Amino acid sequence: MVQKISSLVLFIIVFISPPFSFSSLQEAPLYESTHDQLANGYLNSSIPEPNSIGNINNGQRYENFALMDQNVRIKYEGGNLDFGKSGQKGVRKTSHHLVNVDHFGAKGGGTDNSEAFKKAWEEACSSENSIFIVPRRRVYHLKPITFSGPCKSNLKMKIHGKIKASPHRSDYKSNPRNWIIFENIEDFVVEGGGIINGNGKTWWQHSCKINKTQPCTHAPTAVLFYGCTKLRVRNIWIKNAQQMHLSFEKCINVKASNLKVIAPEKSPNTDGIHITATQNIKIHASVVSTGDDCISIVSGAKEVEVKDLICGPGHGISIGSLGQNHSEDHVSDILVDGAQFIGTTNGVRIKTWQGGYGYAKNIKFQNIAMHNVYNPLIIDQNYCDKKGACPEQYSAVQIANVVYKNIQGTSASRKAINIVCSNTFPCEGIVLQNIKLHRQGLIGDVEASCENILHLQTSGGVHPHC
Repeated sequence: MVQKISSLVLFIIVFISPPFSFSSLQEAPLYESTHDQLANGYLNSSIPEPNSIGNINNGQRYENFALMDQNVRIKYEGGNLDFGKSGQKGVRKTSHHLVNVDHFGAKGGGTDNSEAFKKAWEEACSSENSIFIVPRRRVYHLKPITFSGPCKSNLKMKIHGKIKASPHRSDYKSNPRNWIIFENIEDFVVEGGGIINGNGKTWWQHSCKINKTQPCTHAPTAVLFYGCTKLRVRNIWIKNAQQMHLSFEKCINVKASNLKVIAPEKSPNTDGIHITATQNIKIHASVVSTGDDCISIVSGAKEVEVKDLICGPGHGISIGSLGQNHSEDHVSDILVDGAQFIGTTNGVRIKTWQGGYGYAKNIKFQNIAMHNVYNPLIIDQNYCDKKGACPEQYSAVQIANVVYKNIQGTSASRKAINIVCSNTFPCEGIVLQNIKLHRQGLIGDVEASCENILHLQTSGGVHPHC
């Protein structure tokens, strides 16, 4: 009798249990059903491409690869893994409305897919709990396009494949300043591990900074979020923008994380992430390597938090420029905490034009490593990005309450700290705490220049000293 029961148990384990591959359990995604497989851009493939560009944790980079067996979905709940075959009864299905661009005529390859994306967006935007899907393993070319709200709640865009800009400059005649715009959308998520390629080479070749015979004109921003609230942008690679890569303008409550923003070091004006007139924005765990500022923070930015950033090459993190053409600009409550600057022109910089108005205040740079940075710490209230000298002005943007704390590393120039403030509106409340900067390659020592500062405080050891 015991032998018969044992045989029955063995039969149940071997022949009834759903098949699975142990290789699929290593760093596998937690999908619940075939519905989830479609939502994540899989197209009849048992082993999809990697779906992550990598995360940064304490300066370390980890690559996450999503491997999935075609017959198994893994559900994680309460710390337990639950295995279920695709389509099996009892596997929970979500109520998301899936909108795949391929179902609206997108073909991939070299043809333009703008109309298909527009139709798919209309469907997704008008439905609750929609997921706009850009499938993996395909390249979708787009002309300038705007994804407009307001939309129904809980909208997601999952970019698993590649989106590439039209290479024809004539396609931008109607909107020469932008390629992809997301506007007036609330409670919106963009994610997926895919690539947005601005195809910027033709624009760089026509830049006056590269070709002196060309007039100085603007090129399109690759991705602009305008007037969005409760926005989440994560796990996306943006590369080779025509000019700026990613811009947030007049947005509120933004979290951007695990971004990879890449362009050649010589590509002109290719800021990585640009923040203007935006409040409560967090940029976390990202890599930015471009031909201009890794992050630029300009007028109207408030409550900005940058954490765990790798920057370089490029021009570092810039607050400004502010006050150009006698404008009144305001920036406040900025925190940069945990960043590495590698071979950049600047580290952390505040730059303002003479003749402006307003303020840049309550700014903190801390826990930062500099590696061969030409200007590690710099405040320039006499910024002038014009041919010839800029005339002296008697007004300036007020700079106040700026803290530099726990900053170490190497400078590519002799002047590692360069704080040059206005004669008429001196900087107020500058704090230097635990600063240790040395010359790259041990060629001589470094020095500091600190001009027109009221209430300069130093503590914890500062080298070079003002």
